[in-house]
Amino acid sequence: MDWYSSIFELIDMRSFSNLWFWIVLAVTWSSASHWTMGVPYDMVVRARRVGGQLEIDLLDIVRINTNRILYYVEASGIVMLAMACFVFTALATLGFYYWVEFAQAVFLLLFPLVVVTFINIVQARRLRRHDLTLDRVTKTLSRCRLYTQIIGMISILVTSMWGMYQNLSIGVLG
Repeated sequence: MDWYSSIFELIDMRSFSNLWFWIVLAVTWSSASHWTMGVPYDMVVRARRVGGQLEIDLLDIVRINTNRILYYVEASGIVMLAMACFVFTALATLGFYYWVEFAQAVFLLLFPLVVVTFINIVQARRLRRHDLTLDRVTKTLSRCRLYTQIIGMISILVTSMWGMYQNLSIGVLG
C-alpha cells in the first residue's frame, strides 16, 4: 500500500464523514442567523439599547436592504426561481435517486437556505408596506432571526441524522 492511499484512508473524503462539511454547516447557519435580511443582528441590539445615530443607521440599512431584496425579486425573481428549481431538482435526483453523497450533502446544506430566503422576502415586503420605525424593524428582524434559527436547528438535526445513517450504512471502511 502506498502513502497516497494510506492518507486517503486516514482522511475520509466522503461528505458526511468529513469534518470540513460539518464546519461549513455550522458556519453557514451561524452566519445566516447573524445576518438577518443582510443586517448584522448586533446592530439591531445596539440600536435598541443605545438609540440615537445607531437607530438612524439601522433604519437606513434596513431600508436599503429591503429595497435591494425586493428589487432583485421584482427584476429577476422568476428566473432565479426557475434556476433554483432546476438546481435543486438535479441535486435531489442525483443525491437521493442515484445516491451521490456529495449531491445529498449540498442539497441538505442549501435547500433550507431557500426557505430562509423566502422568509426574508416576505418580511421585506411587510417592511416596505409600513413606515420604518425602530420598534417595527427590531420586531421584524428579531422574528426573522428566530425563524432562521428554528429552520437552522431543524436543518442541522435532519442533516446530522441523515449523515449518521449514511456513515453507518456505508461503514467505516467503505
